[in-house]
Amino acid sequence: MSNTQLTKISTGTTGLDEILRGGFIARRSYLLRGDPGTGKTILGMNYLTAGVEADETVLFVNLEESADDIRDNASTLDIDLSDVHFLDLSPDSDVFVDEQSYDIFTPSEVEQEPLTQAITERVESIDPDRVFIDPLTRLRHLTSDEYQFRKQVIAFMHYLKEQGATVLFTSQHSDESSDDDLQYMTDGTIELEHSTHGRTISVPKFRGSSVNAGDHAMRIKTGGLAVYPEISPTEHSRTFEIESVSSGVPEVDQLLHGGLERGTISILSGPTGVGKTTVGTQFMKEAAGRGERSVMYMFEETVETFRERSKTINIPVKRMQEQGALEVEEMKPLDCSATEFAYRVRKDVEENDTSIVMIDGIDGYKLSLRDDDERVLVRKLHSLCRYLKNMGVTVILVDEIDTITGEFQATEAGISYLADNIVFLRHLEVTGEMRKAIGVLKKRTSDFERTLREFKITEHGLKVGEPLTQLNSVLSGSPEVAQQPSEMHDG
Repeated sequence: MSNTQLTKISTGTTGLDEILRGGFIARRSYLLRGDPGTGKTILGMNYLTAGVEADETVLFVNLEESADDIRDNASTLDIDLSDVHFLDLSPDSDVFVDEQSYDIFTPSEVEQEPLTQAITERVESIDPDRVFIDPLTRLRHLTSDEYQFRKQVIAFMHYLKEQGATVLFTSQHSDESSDDDLQYMTDGTIELEHSTHGRTISVPKFRGSSVNAGDHAMRIKTGGLAVYPEISPTEHSRTFEIESVSSGVPEVDQLLHGGLERGTISILSGPTGVGKTTVGTQFMKEAAGRGERSVMYMFEETVETFRERSKTINIPVKRMQEQGALEVEEMKPLDCSATEFAYRVRKDVEENDTSIVMIDGIDGYKLSLRDDDERVLVRKLHSLCRYLKNMGVTVILVDEIDTITGEFQATEAGISYLADNIVFLRHLEVTGEMRKAIGVLKKRTSDFERTLREFKITEHGLKVGEPLTQLNSVLSGSPEVAQQPSEMHDG
């Protein structure tokens, strides 16, 4: 096996190159499987245009759609095929003889000779580095039986590889015809699927190199396919200093014995309106003062509402955004899958050196992303958080519980096992007045203050008081004033 054969070439899709750990291996053949409409032809176009950009000669062998139709379809996606050579073997091309001949001869007898001649002449005339055949399974209809089909495909692949070409070809599997036999004739198989939960791409077979396994997210957009590889947390890490990340509010930092440690996952838990988002934003405000960048993904509130609300409590979100210290992304319902969302977070962290990531909130995350299995969503959130920890990012998850007051509940979403830190906030009723309290339930990396403190959200920001030592049953939501020692000994 020569070094040339082990050379990796780009697929034309950055995400797929990452899945294949560099791209296709040159001078080999690959099968692209999928039902109609899954994006096979578009992937092939990206593959060929990547060759053009690398100053290679590329050939599109079309056996179904005409070359003109393919060019028109490509232009709607802003894909330029002007430097792509075509060998038009579609039913309307002039390669084949008149259909009346079928009255006397079988298709294989009529078409095999002109087909073989057309391919040979075209390949030898342009000497392509890349060949895309769409769809190869149409040859099945131009041969007399399955044995002849397999024999012709093997000979065809061998011929192209002998000419030094890397070959990508598509199939359309259906109940009537299977392409399982083609998988044994190729060096790799790529599968595309399209369901109500979005488009996915996977690589079940790839000879000569390891790949990133799993079902990866994909979408069709201007320029072709965009592929979003599923995160493998163990493959990503960087060196960082383990230090406390301050909130900028001394009393909150006292509760946490200095703050949240860098590279940890924290859950801010509490009922609606208690101030979870405000507490999380306070950490990002302090990070901005240190010259660090944070990003916030909002699943349950609009950016404009959040910005205006923060302005009234002395958190200058707009200025932080303008200075590049804070990015706020409003996540639209069903806009992307959990895999694509994780990829977007990862790209932001790696391209912008983000130090804090906040997801607000977990219920919105589970409702907004295009996956119907809650277990899958939680598993992918776990993978994302593990990745962020490995990269030294401080993660803040906002979790809303249903009960306003009443018996204490740590988290609603069943994700407490993810957290290194759990900070809870409560509404309290004290002598007919609604008040708020904050406390720490869990902290893995250090000790923490085991008291509750009253806090208020004012026009000057977050205000936290002394420990509520004068109250009992605070976690019930209906605390009672504790008896003084002298009173407790009466009687």
